[in-house]
Amino acid sequence: MKSLLVTLDKAGDFDEIVDVRTPLEFAEDHLPDAINAPVLSNEERVLVGTAYKQSPFEGTRLGAALVARNIAHHLETTFADRPRNWRPLIYCWRGGKRSGSMTTMFNMIGWSARQLEGGYKSYRRATLERLETLPRRFSYIALVGPTGSGKTRLLSALAEAGAQTLDLEALAAHRGSLLGAWSGVPQPSQKAFDTRLVSALRGFDANRPVFVEAESRRIGSITLPLALLETFHRGACVEVHSSLEDRAAFLLHDYAHLFDHPDYLKGQLQRMIGLHSRERVTGWQRLVDENRRAELAHELIERHYDPAYARSSGEHFDQLPNALRLDFRPNDDDVVEQAKALLAQLDSRTLVVG
Repeated sequence: MKSLLVTLDKAGDFDEIVDVRTPLEFAEDHLPDAINAPVLSNEERVLVGTAYKQSPFEGTRLGAALVARNIAHHLETTFADRPRNWRPLIYCWRGGKRSGSMTTMFNMIGWSARQLEGGYKSYRRATLERLETLPRRFSYIALVGPTGSGKTRLLSALAEAGAQTLDLEALAAHRGSLLGAWSGVPQPSQKAFDTRLVSALRGFDANRPVFVEAESRRIGSITLPLALLETFHRGACVEVHSSLEDRAAFLLHDYAHLFDHPDYLKGQLQRMIGLHSRERVTGWQRLVDENRRAELAHELIERHYDPAYARSSGEHFDQLPNALRLDFRPNDDDVVEQAKALLAQLDSRTLVVG
C-alpha cells in the first residue's frame, strides 16, 4: 500500500482529485477542484462509528460492507465514463481506510489511482502554514473609507480595469458590517474561506500591487489571518470619499433586501443596543416599520458608521496620514473610468507600500 501513497505536492500530476469523505465533511472544506464521491453517507458514518465503539470488529465489518456497496455504486454512475488511462488522486480525512479501499479497488480495475498521504488533514496543515507566509509576499494598497463610500464597487471596477484585487468580502460571502449578511447565501466555513484565500493569493503576481478593501479582523463569522492583516495594514492607502447622498443611495441599493425581511432587520438593529441607547435603536426600528428607508440610511451613516470609522481607521493603517484621497461617485455609470483614473494617478505618485 505504501507504493500507492503520494504527497500533497504531487496533487497537480493527476487527472482528477476524488474526496471520498461524507457530504458534510466535503461541504466544510475540500481540496480545490476535488469532486465528492463519498464511500459513506453522513448517516452511515454515524452508524459505523456507533457500532465501532461497541465492537471494533462489528464496526469494521459493517463499514466494509457499506464502503464496498458505495464504491460499486460510484463505479456504475460517477466514474462510469472514465477512460482506461485515467489517473485519480483519492483522499479521505487522514488517508486511512476510506480512501485506501477506493484506491485499492481502482488499481485492481486497471486505473493508476493513488492515495493522498495524510489525507485532508495534511492538506489543512499545509493551508495553515501557507497562510503564515504567503500573504507577506505581496504589496497591498488598501481602500479605506466609511461604510457606503463604495469601496467594494471601486474594488470591482479596479479589477475590470486590469488591476490585481483581493475581494475578501466575496471570499467570505459577507459585507463585513452588522447588516452585511448576503441575502440567502450562508458564509463558508473558516476552513473553506482559508482554502479560497490561499487559491486567490497563489494567482497573484508579486511584482504588482494588490488592491484590497480595508477590513477588521473579522468579516461576519470569518477571521482573517494575522499575516494578511499585518501586511496590508502597513501598506499604502487610498482614502475613498463620497457625498452623504451618494452613500445613502448606495446603502439603500446594497441593503434593499433587508427591508423585505423587516423582523430580521429589526433584530439586527436590536444587537446595536450597548453601542447605542435603547431609545435610539427603538427609533431606528420604528423607521423600519414605517418603511422610511432613506431616513434610516442617513441615521445609520451619521450616528453609527461614521463615528465607528473615525474611532477605528487611524488605529489600523499606518500610512493613512499619507493616503491618496479619491472623490468617488459609486452610483455613476463610469465607475470603471474612475478606477482607471485612480490607477493613472497612482502610477504618477510614489506611495509607501508595505
